[in-house]
Amino acid sequence: MLKAKHKTGLIFFPAFDWAISPTHPEREERMLYTQDQVFEEGLLDIDGIIEYKAGLVEIKDVQRVHFCAPDEHSVMTQSHFISAGGAKTIADAVMRKKIDRGFALVRPPGHHAMRVVHGGRGFCNVNNEAIMIEYLRSAYNVDRVAIIDTDCHHGDGTQDIFWHDPDTLFISLHQDGRTLYPGSGFPEEMGGPMAAGTILNVPLPPYTSEEGFLHVIRELVLPVLDEFKPDLIINSAGQDNHFTDPLTNMNFSAQGYANLNALLKPDISVLEGGYSIEGALPYVNLGIILAMAGLDYSNVREPEYDFSKLRQSEQISRVIERTCDSVLSNWNARELIRMRMKGNKKFDKRRRSIMYDTEGFYEHQNETIRICDECGGVLQIDSTADTGNHILAVHIPRKACHACREQGLEWFDAANTSKYDLIFCQDRTDDTYRVRKA
Repeated sequence: MLKAKHKTGLIFFPAFDWAISPTHPEREERMLYTQDQVFEEGLLDIDGIIEYKAGLVEIKDVQRVHFCAPDEHSVMTQSHFISAGGAKTIADAVMRKKIDRGFALVRPPGHHAMRVVHGGRGFCNVNNEAIMIEYLRSAYNVDRVAIIDTDCHHGDGTQDIFWHDPDTLFISLHQDGRTLYPGSGFPEEMGGPMAAGTILNVPLPPYTSEEGFLHVIRELVLPVLDEFKPDLIINSAGQDNHFTDPLTNMNFSAQGYANLNALLKPDISVLEGGYSIEGALPYVNLGIILAMAGLDYSNVREPEYDFSKLRQSEQISRVIERTCDSVLSNWNARELIRMRMKGNKKFDKRRRSIMYDTEGFYEHQNETIRICDECGGVLQIDSTADTGNHILAVHIPRKACHACREQGLEWFDAANTSKYDLIFCQDRTDDTYRVRKA
């Protein structure tokens, strides 16, 4: 009887009651073919591969991460509570040492959901990984976390949530934003003044194949992880880099995904995108599960796989090598970059317009962060959506110094309710969340 080298937990949640439309690529069949493949291959008969059932996240779990306007139930369905709950459930099993590694194969996905949520964007309403990570920090005192996002689309929501967090390393490998939604994820996007360098973006040319992805893992990701020394490694495991995916232009394979996971050794993986429902997902997920469990995956092959046709050009290889060198230089110069970004300022500001493509409106943000040498800085976001909600959101980070916490409480208390529909304060120092209404 086969035995897993690494005890591995799986959660399947197809979300039968949630789909953007019956024929949309993001629908329940994404999970059903994978589930059938896992059952047919007898993976759950292997000693050390265990299926868990997803639980629910609580409102409090969501409020550690997001400001939902007007509230959580307005932007989340039951499926969103269960999908995020699947990530939380598998993480609990890892932390309690019931398993060595865990893979939450859940939908709806989450990595395009930012800190402020007015609705859905990029098929995402709330950020499953971020909710899971902040729960782990609250429940288990987890500190340093690395998120490796291998979805073909840049994980702009996860990047936004951890933009000012020096204890979270976010590395995104994705198709170049000049050629694909959401149009972001370039090497110069490195994080805020107190955290610059902990956001690392690796835009890859269209038609990058296994060779390019694994080069980035070996030459950039693994050396940075060795230096960062995270308590946990999370794989934001999108599978739309596959050569048969209908929404993207890449040439990755099931073997490539398995090799990537064997190198990365994530503690927890959470499914994101991937829309080749029959041609890719059953094979890719099979390879990932076997790799996570430490089992042989060499015979996992898609019917259409032909390495000679998918191999990337020498030009693509050179572009990837130069990009890796540039990103690694940013990482090595992060302290100098932070000093330059801080300058002699007391506050740093950002203005952004954010597209909610799934629901068809824009959000406009004015963000202010206090420059601080002792913590990640207290954050204030003035957010107006085309849907009509105008909110002020104050985020006090979990390691906030006294001065930053006092500034955050002052912002919250002094905000004029005649100007804003809602005023939020997310105080991570004591794990509280307060709301004032007009």
